[in-house]
Amino acid sequence: MTAAAAALDAISDEGRSQASPVRIERVEALEDVRDDWEALASVTQNVFSTWEWASLWWKRFGGSRTLFVHACRSADGRVVGILPLYFWRRRPFRVVRFVGHGEADQLGPVCLPEDRPAVADALRSLLADARADVFLAERAAREEGWGALLGAAELHAEPSPVVRFGVETWEDFLRTRSRNFRDQARRRERRLAERHEIRFRLATDPETLDRDLDALFSLHRARWSGTQTDFGRREAFHREFAARALERGWLRLWLLEVDGHPRAAIHGFRLGDVESFYQSGRDPAFDDRSVGFVVLLHAIREALGDGMYEYRLLLGGEAYKYRFANEDREVVTLATTRTRRAHAVLAGAVAARRSRAKLRSWRETRRESTSQPDSPRV
Repeated sequence: MTAAAAALDAISDEGRSQASPVRIERVEALEDVRDDWEALASVTQNVFSTWEWASLWWKRFGGSRTLFVHACRSADGRVVGILPLYFWRRRPFRVVRFVGHGEADQLGPVCLPEDRPAVADALRSLLADARADVFLAERAAREEGWGALLGAAELHAEPSPVVRFGVETWEDFLRTRSRNFRDQARRRERRLAERHEIRFRLATDPETLDRDLDALFSLHRARWSGTQTDFGRREAFHREFAARALERGWLRLWLLEVDGHPRAAIHGFRLGDVESFYQSGRDPAFDDRSVGFVVLLHAIREALGDGMYEYRLLLGGEAYKYRFANEDREVVTLATTRTRRAHAVLAGAVAARRSRAKLRSWRETRRESTSQPDSPRV
């Protein structure tokens, strides 16, 4: 039995709701539903749906805005869903969004799959009662069907590649990839080890976590040639969440040390039997030795060896991710609007956002094209 199945059984021993109506309760403080939230999030195996992520995000970025979090209870009193919402703006339109957006690669109501219809009905009722002019659900998993359940328009879709293992050993996995990939996977790490003393080190010690995170952010800035990224701008948040994740046993921060110095890093999380790759960094001086490829290869190999069901490469359609991935689970931005005016304003904002995204993508592609052509982008 997988970790997800065990957690599901633990939550639903007394039976599960089948799209039956649920009672909606306002949650004044996130701490009030922590235990129920944690139980549900353990089934989703999505680190961005956890109470820890939401509570820290709210502390850091909530500001003076108003929480609009609600719990959904079944007829027998069980919490079957959490709606982690807040009022992002009240004028000129009342705009409701999910807590955690921006930094999170996947968001949505926190509930079991079979309870999605009932929780969606509750959410629609809640938005109507609140007279929300606009509801934005950013990066909802397309496969979960929230668009249809909420009657929402799809504004934007983004790729989210996944490595679904389905094999027992690393050699079995390599046999599912192309011959060129197999050759590179075996050769690049071997050549690096022939030329240097290498060591893969997992950050596990709270006493040295700050130093390990220093290395991650330094390598991330080096990889982007000092350009300020969203990850860098939110460094304080990511450092604090990494510490929480380490306490919970979720953190998967791998450092590749070459001759005693960190030259590449993979920052990710493990929840249940799913591991996720969130960010990375590398020393451009070692691009010709493919350190970024080598450390990602190691992280995925270790995940398979530890019995993970899948390795999520998360947001972004970069070519290097598809060299590993065998599945793509898109995430979509959904919206509902209450008035024609709100719909028109939202449409204009979406068009402007798409234009900015295209410009950013063009700039990043151009930057990559000026790098060494045989160096994988990590």
